[in-house]
Amino acid sequence: MKRRTLTLGLLAAPVIAQAQGTWPQRPVRIVVPFPPGGSNDVIARPLAEKLQQRLGQPVVIENRAGASGAIGAAQVAQSAADGHTLMVTSSSFAASAAVQRTPYDAIGSFDTVSLLARAPFLVLVHPDFPPRDIGQLIEYCRARPGQVDFASSGPGGINHFVTELFALRAGLRLNHVPYRGMPPAVTDVVAGHVPLLITTMASASAAIRENRVRLLAYCGPGAPAGSPPAPSVKEATGINYEASIWWGLLGPKGIPAGPMGILNAAVASALREADVARVYEAEGATPGGSSPQEYATVLRDDIAGFREVAQAANIRLD
Repeated sequence: MKRRTLTLGLLAAPVIAQAQGTWPQRPVRIVVPFPPGGSNDVIARPLAEKLQQRLGQPVVIENRAGASGAIGAAQVAQSAADGHTLMVTSSSFAASAAVQRTPYDAIGSFDTVSLLARAPFLVLVHPDFPPRDIGQLIEYCRARPGQVDFASSGPGGINHFVTELFALRAGLRLNHVPYRGMPPAVTDVVAGHVPLLITTMASASAAIRENRVRLLAYCGPGAPAGSPPAPSVKEATGINYEASIWWGLLGPKGIPAGPMGILNAAVASALREADVARVYEAEGATPGGSSPQEYATVLRDDIAGFREVAQAANIRLD
């Protein structure tokens, strides 16, 4: 497994830990349960730099990839709940909890520290695909039940879920074409082998910028500054459909109130930094913190919602 360590100097910044108590007493480890270079990793690294400045201790990023994030998450769940081991993950954590058997309980094994950022999903099509806007896409698919293919990063992945939810809300029957990850899915949509894809700006920004795919709509509000213009599905069609991805910071269940308060305050301060916002916006994301309780509600609601979609659309991992 790859491991990368931030070797950053403690720059001038509010040292929140020293102001509020003696925690942390040693380096803080942030596990990213996916390979380096992905969106979770990109979200985690500037956060780690800012936390290091505020906590007065080194903050180490450790990539522990495998089993759709379950290997790294299991390691965090089994760690001491003293606030020195944390995890940055995304909505895919909730999607996996809906269909994947794991050695941990996605709710019962973790404490939520704070949300970090959100980004809307996007509806993309190949440029030669006949529909020119989201309304035409819905009409086209309704007239051809089961005949329109959509790509995903794999069965039970988050963009599989949000596309099936779109189909359910719009009254469509689409044909799922799963891939082993998002890059080959984007490649085949660009090549015209599959006409439809719902994914994030981070996954398809180059294809959008170079007009190799056409952006029909955002799946929710909150597109960051500088994003290409397009309506949301809801405002363009009236269909009650919104889908966004979030990134958040968690730790093992049972983090004491003192470290939790220090961490939450440090995260909130870090997310207000302009250079963090610039990195996140390059991923199509908007930074935004939360209380631990607010994040816990988001996580519980998403898991419940994904389970409903899994049952309605017969999503399962055999």
